[in-house]
Amino acid sequence: MRKKTDYQEQNLQNNALLNVITPVGLEFTKNSLSVGENLGKVYGLIRYPQKVEVEWLSKITNIPATIVSIGFKPVDNATLINAISRSVVQQRGMAEGAKDPLSRQRAEKAADDGEKIIMQIDREGETVGLMSVSVMPIAKDEKTFKKVCRRAESIVSVMKCKMRTIPNLQKECFQHISPSFPTNGKIESILQKIVPLSTFVGGFPFASSGFNDGEGYYFAQDASGGLVIVDVWKRGSDRTNSNFVIMGNSGVGKSTAIKHILMSEYMKGTKIIVADPESEYKDLCFNLGGDWINAVGGSTGMINPLQVRPSPHDDEQEKDSERLYRDEGYGMNDLALHMKNLEIFFNLYIPSITDMQRAVLKKCLVELYRQFHITWDTDVSKLTAKDFPVFSDLYKLVEERAAAGTGNPSEFGQQVYADLALLLNDLANGADSFIWNGHSTITSDSQFIVLDTNALQETSDSIKRTQYFNILTYCWEQMSRNREERVLLICDEAYLMIDQKVPQSLVYLRNVMKRARKYEGALGIISHSVIDFLSESIKQYGQALLDIPCYKLLMGTDGPNLKETAKLYDLTEAEQELLLARKRGHALFMVGAKRLHINFEIPDYKMMYMGKAGGR
Repeated sequence: MRKKTDYQEQNLQNNALLNVITPVGLEFTKNSLSVGENLGKVYGLIRYPQKVEVEWLSKITNIPATIVSIGFKPVDNATLINAISRSVVQQRGMAEGAKDPLSRQRAEKAADDGEKIIMQIDREGETVGLMSVSVMPIAKDEKTFKKVCRRAESIVSVMKCKMRTIPNLQKECFQHISPSFPTNGKIESILQKIVPLSTFVGGFPFASSGFNDGEGYYFAQDASGGLVIVDVWKRGSDRTNSNFVIMGNSGVGKSTAIKHILMSEYMKGTKIIVADPESEYKDLCFNLGGDWINAVGGSTGMINPLQVRPSPHDDEQEKDSERLYRDEGYGMNDLALHMKNLEIFFNLYIPSITDMQRAVLKKCLVELYRQFHITWDTDVSKLTAKDFPVFSDLYKLVEERAAAGTGNPSEFGQQVYADLALLLNDLANGADSFIWNGHSTITSDSQFIVLDTNALQETSDSIKRTQYFNILTYCWEQMSRNREERVLLICDEAYLMIDQKVPQSLVYLRNVMKRARKYEGALGIISHSVIDFLSESIKQYGQALLDIPCYKLLMGTDGPNLKETAKLYDLTEAEQELLLARKRGHALFMVGAKRLHINFEIPDYKMMYMGKAGGR
């Protein structure tokens, strides 16, 4: 029996475990220490603010590149009350005998605070104790270490706390903060301050770990590994819409994050529409049983720009009589609103069009619709796609006017019609007719729709922007036709919508973003750079697309784009460093006014659905 005990005593020390947890080397100086290849310094909090917020400790424990130790030891209330009472009497005496106003004011404030604590402890039964907090910044090189120390000092100072280095006791401080040593009595005696238990418990860092709306779906993990559960359709407080803006350089995981969000929304029953210029969503669409549509014309993807679409009504309780009142001249009807969209369409397609040509074109359009029995009073919701004219009909009308001079017999008038006919020839008979000259054939009741515009990549910028706008008008009709159906529209590569000479396309996009919440819709703007939206000629519209969304996902970026992003969203130094690191899958996530450093940990089953194009 004795031999067995000796054997057990010899094996109480676990050498394998010691080798794992023991640093390569330790070195202590007066105000710092080295742990292996890392530099460190232990600070102690020696003063706390008079008033604290809920989760106040999380601001300290979430400082990047720091290790924090928090201790709390309850004490006898009676002894504490007597000590505070003596302190109150002393402070009152100092206030009465003070000669200068500042000293008197400080003494009175200290006495008032003491009386409040006595009331909290004696009358309300509050438990108090001795609290100690130590903070150790750590980094691998001197430059980074100084930056981490300055950041920690700044954050603590902003909280109206005070911390200082503990000189000549860095070894004891390291033992105190290390989980492999018991608390050090000497360090505790220096750092311990009397704090109510409610202040200590209410400030626990794990109270703010992660983000949880109470419902929704798994979005990502925060920097501490806590789950981020988001319901983008939640309303209240600083969350007034469900719009997204997602920015980031290529290769930082932007496509993966977008597909992850789309799949989560799909599982919740949201209808998904994606405008896809790079064919990145084709595999995902097929894997989810959706409809992939080549939205560059043809037998299944034609969107006739001349088809008048029913306009949505913002008043949810609008009655038939109220709509009749509106259509009889007290508001813009469907055709009038569509004429505004056609004006943007032609400005994008023909940037060089003159005011005279534009006026003649409007006149021809009104006459063309009249030939097809469509007037200002027509209820277009009762018409089919083949009841509307196409561009060959418009071209024929303009060509007839150019040949006959009807309606304007002057030589100048004939020349305007002739020039306009030349400008419209490509739409009716040339290469562009395959995109726009035909009745709308695009139809889908699927829950997941991808409008692929990859075939446009070899065309001119004006054609890309024009078709992108044409697709957007179709998508807005889908979003606004049923207020009970949640629809998420994703505009990938949204910079294709930008034309500095025709800002009306951005105005339309901004208006869609503003109105989507009224129709249970949401718009997602995906692009590489905020700079594209902030040129002086379009800034008043482009910046709105970046400001309005309640959900902002900023991924890795650098250079001038990082500077503009930091200026636009008032990013802190730590947030800028997060974006500058450009770590794949990491992002700054803004939910209303709350900001989180998140990491997308995508389940394997989702990755299987995403396919090979982008997002891998």
